[in-house]
Amino acid sequence: MPKDKKMWDNILTVIMSLLCLLWIYPIVLILQNSLKTEGTFTTSTVFKLPTAETFAGLSNYIYGVTKMGFLSSLGYSLVITVSSVALILLCCSMTGWYLTRVNNRLSKFMNLLIVFSMVVPFQMVMFTLSKTADTLKLNTPWNICIIYLGFGAGLAVFMFTGFMKSVPIEIEEAAMIDGCNPIQIFFKIVFPILKPTMISTAILETMWVWNDYLLPTLVLDIKKYRTIPMAIQYFRGGYGRVELAPMMACIIIAIIPIIILYMTCQKYIIEGVVAGAVKG
Repeated sequence: MPKDKKMWDNILTVIMSLLCLLWIYPIVLILQNSLKTEGTFTTSTVFKLPTAETFAGLSNYIYGVTKMGFLSSLGYSLVITVSSVALILLCCSMTGWYLTRVNNRLSKFMNLLIVFSMVVPFQMVMFTLSKTADTLKLNTPWNICIIYLGFGAGLAVFMFTGFMKSVPIEIEEAAMIDGCNPIQIFFKIVFPILKPTMISTAILETMWVWNDYLLPTLVLDIKKYRTIPMAIQYFRGGYGRVELAPMMACIIIAIIPIIILYMTCQKYIIEGVVAGAVKG
């Protein structure tokens, strides 16, 4: 390896390492402050490690979980995230397959409309969304997945159509000759092939739905149902008072599932994103 190339590789490694530390530091900062006692936060102590006088152990986590009904919020977030992501993957994968294989003007126009939905700001529809959700009875954790399907379909269909363009149609034609109908072709042939894009899309959509605060706040009855982001906001009391230590403890609890999911499936993200760049 030439010396110049090796030197630039070392410099790039150092730069990337510094960027990684820069991205990780906010999480470390939240973690260390979640271990401090309430009332010890000042401008000069936020960036300091807990000391013997300020160390609170797990008391903030216990208080945060028990005070705001955090466990029920965790359950609602799980229901909303799992149902929404499952619905997005099923409907959008079938849509992407259909739009790719039925190559006519209508399918191309529908594909353009779905992709165009990604550039429409949420603020344009948020004012009428709450009333529409109440009218259609979509204001519960068990029905809100329909709304998430509408907002998440753009990215999902875009990724699935990009991947399907790289899949040879001869595989499906062979299955059709063997007697498979379109439903059997999709679930027995196409669905397993879509695994890389399925996983990458699931991770991206899960991170969005799990961390979403605005849409559940507009749609759900906040007196009955609170997701984790909504519950965390209730640590803000009256007169500007904020219980920072329990809030940060709950933030750590909230991001642990996403970190585990991302670390487990991170290799599939790049595979799914670039899979559609092979052809088409």
